[in-house]
Amino acid sequence: MNRPNLVFLVLPIVLGAATSSLSADAPAAIDVAAEKTSLFDGKTLRGWEGDGAYFRVQEGCIVAGNLKSEIPHNYFLCSEQTFKNFDLELEVKLVGEGENAGVQFRSRRVDDSTEVSGYQADAGRAWKRSVWGALYDESRRRKMLAEGDPELVERLTKPGDWNHLRIVCRDDRVQIFFNGERTVDYAETEADIPRQGVIGLQIHSGPPTEAWYRNIRLRKLAD
Repeated sequence: MNRPNLVFLVLPIVLGAATSSLSADAPAAIDVAAEKTSLFDGKTLRGWEGDGAYFRVQEGCIVAGNLKSEIPHNYFLCSEQTFKNFDLELEVKLVGEGENAGVQFRSRRVDDSTEVSGYQADAGRAWKRSVWGALYDESRRRKMLAEGDPELVERLTKPGDWNHLRIVCRDDRVQIFFNGERTVDYAETEADIPRQGVIGLQIHSGPPTEAWYRNIRLRKLAD
């Protein structure tokens, strides 16, 4: 298929170095305001690139998709920068008939496609259950790599409201925290899987849907 026209907007982002260690069982205590840098200025899509027909800024949030028509393909708004080891957090809200979106990381665009290949922290529902905070391999191995306890995830999920995701990557290790609880602690064993790539915000194909993203902050971790 033909690749959609992309809107390219670039803004250098300065990120502070990290010195604290990652706990094996829980997220490290971090002063977000002091140590994390915003990847979204709340007004423009500077620093990101994607199809302008499916991404916009509204009410200080990045809004993906629409509530008027079917979403024909998966679309992604991707960071201009790539990241390897990092601590990322953001809030996500789904509105409309569809129930699925996600946050790509250590990913790359697929040539001649709207797709992005790489890790995804899932948001929403699939297979008649909540998949918030799960780790999916988008357009690559095409399978769930790890999921949280179903009862815990269902209890934590806030349908139609803001949900908090935190993604921590350090070398082979990927951790995902959903609304303050760890749902994934995954160790990558395949050497050919990239440990660095872009961050992407997804709107999934399907019924009219909007995925809202806000408070997107990242702190680089030492290699």
